[in-house]
Amino acid sequence: MVTFLAGGTGTPKLLDGATRVWDPAEVSVVANTGDDIELGGHLVCPDIDTVLFAGGGVLDRETWWGIDGDTTATHEELRRLAEEVGLETGPRYLDDDAQTAGRGIARWRRFSGVGEFMEIGDRDRAVHLTRTGLLDEGHTLTEAIRTLADAFDLDVGLLPMSDDPVATLIHTEGGETLHFQEYWVARRGEPAVADVEFRGAADAEATDAVLAALADPVVIGPSNPVTSLGPMLALPGFERALRETPVVAVSPFVGDEVFSGPAADLMEGVGRDPSTAGVAESYPFADGFVLDDADPTELDCHVERTDTRIDDADDAERVARACERALASVAGAGDSVDPAPREGAE
Repeated sequence: MVTFLAGGTGTPKLLDGATRVWDPAEVSVVANTGDDIELGGHLVCPDIDTVLFAGGGVLDRETWWGIDGDTTATHEELRRLAEEVGLETGPRYLDDDAQTAGRGIARWRRFSGVGEFMEIGDRDRAVHLTRTGLLDEGHTLTEAIRTLADAFDLDVGLLPMSDDPVATLIHTEGGETLHFQEYWVARRGEPAVADVEFRGAADAEATDAVLAALADPVVIGPSNPVTSLGPMLALPGFERALRETPVVAVSPFVGDEVFSGPAADLMEGVGRDPSTAGVAESYPFADGFVLDDADPTELDCHVERTDTRIDDADDAERVARACERALASVAGAGDSVDPAPREGAE
């Protein structure tokens, strides 16, 4: 058994090869939900759905978002209606009272559907409607995702990190507080980051299913350490669980060059060095790392090196096999010696 922690596109890309290395039935994926938003009353779970659609064979692999070949008639009509009467089509974040009203899972991340600032495909929207309907019928998010995974015939076990609301909010140097989707989708990551908040995390819980998955060896793919992994690590007990199991992480950097996305700006914004060294500092519980052949970083732990760029399934398999070797090495070291207690694992 092996568990992957997923957010953004890095880990989903790695999963293309991981299921060649490990039996998919033995793979669990714990997905970030800090990026989720309620848009026009429907719960959108980007990081969950990327894994869902990729595993179901329908992901748009040009964008790594949404369903391949999907139409956008409803989205386009929402934009047209707003523009016709002069309504703003940018993000329309609901007021403070609305943010804590209604279904609890959507707290602090509610946006009006007027103008729909995120492009949602028509088939994609059916997934959001089904998920939201299941929640309204009394199911947990975990149960709703299990139902959708069955509908897409997913081979791996897909788990949301929590059934409780956690919202990733970006505090900018200009004094604004933006939900991550507004920062990244609407503002294209342009505002300078002063800090990142995971609102609700202190009162949220990892589910029993997640904690059981974390008892297996864990791989952290080349995802953003701040907004993809940060919400998980902010959950009480999550990092403690990682300290008590073998963990291998793939750096999303080559030295101080990031492969893609806003990881560098976000790490700098929270006081981390935007580099592989900063990733290692963010993951003090990691027993080993997979680094690119060209990465000059020296780490005080086990390191496997390979070409870590992932452009297709063969690339993903190469990186996954490096993860397999790293896990075997760190687990073997744990079996052969009596290790000193890890900080925070008491």
